[in-house]
Amino acid sequence: MKIVSYETFIVPPRWCFLKLETDTGLVGWGEPVLEGRAHTVQAAVDELMDYVIGKDPRDIEDLWNVLYRASFYRGGPIMMSALSGIDQALWDIKGKDLGVPVYQLLGGKCRDSIRTYSWIGGDRPDDVARMAKERMELGFTAIKMNGTEELNYIDDYSKVDAVLERVQAVRDATHKDMGIGIDFHGRVHKGMAKVLMRELEPLRPMFVEEPLLPEHFDAIHEVAKYGAIPIATGERMFTRWDFKTLLQRGGVDIIQPDLSHAGGITEVKKIASMAEAFDVALAPHCPLGPVALSSCVQVDAVALNAVIQEQSIGIHYNQGCDVLDYVKNKEVFTFKEGYCELPQGPGLGVDIDEDYLREMAKVGHRWRNPVWRNKDGSFAEW
Repeated sequence: MKIVSYETFIVPPRWCFLKLETDTGLVGWGEPVLEGRAHTVQAAVDELMDYVIGKDPRDIEDLWNVLYRASFYRGGPIMMSALSGIDQALWDIKGKDLGVPVYQLLGGKCRDSIRTYSWIGGDRPDDVARMAKERMELGFTAIKMNGTEELNYIDDYSKVDAVLERVQAVRDATHKDMGIGIDFHGRVHKGMAKVLMRELEPLRPMFVEEPLLPEHFDAIHEVAKYGAIPIATGERMFTRWDFKTLLQRGGVDIIQPDLSHAGGITEVKKIASMAEAFDVALAPHCPLGPVALSSCVQVDAVALNAVIQEQSIGIHYNQGCDVLDYVKNKEVFTFKEGYCELPQGPGLGVDIDEDYLREMAKVGHRWRNPVWRNKDGSFAEW
């Protein structure tokens, strides 16, 4: 079997799909994308395909090593996102060729389903109590919300109070065991992160996400001392070597590699195993489409330390083009009592609606994250 052709499709709301075709007629799908830089990743895929066309798609480990190591300059968000989408498509082909879900090729499942959470509140968190109650009524046992708006290096305590009020509103609208993930989104600098960790502890969050930017990960263990709250991070990390340094420094309790940014299924399976050796949980990052979500669940299925899965069905970014709009077999993601059952189809199990995909590719997108400012006009992290 040989790979003979490929196509990429940039589609709303902010995604890119890859179609790999073989000389046997088997097709594999991937999502090589970096939010806000989709066209750049698309170009990187085009360059990397020089190493893929004509090769046997079943030799995934060798292809991964060539795609990563054959370049003098390695890693980083663009190249690793391109590699991730290719890797997903290769696993999709291999699973289809053998007639089994990808997780069966990774050692077989160690669970029947994975707990999931649903996003509420938007970029500037609002109306979180109502939305949390709605998610609970849909069966979700956990939600995630942005904690703050802009925060300067040292900021007003009124903003701290606003975070506490929002989280308390969610707790009051749900119940004591509702999982509440609070995403600091890298918006919080060290001084305010210490304050928020201390103040949030009595509200018993499920985790605090990205309390610091990746460039300050050496201080995570310091922030962790201020509140007995699990710390999650890792969506802006791209290889096992990035995670190795993070795990060795300590302070993190949950890692969140993105299957469309951190080297795909091949690499994230290795990252998950490495985290298990440090007694650290796995919760893959996935505010993306159906191929990325299925790729995450395939790894969740075989990783004992996987605890919860992000999914973006109905997230505020997806208005008009949601996750399930791009698939024919919408039952592939079955949610029951807050858990997502494992896909049963061969490969990634996702039957892409190619007609719809091609129509949406005519629309395309040029999504950019907002640029925020503090009151004094200085740049604020989004």
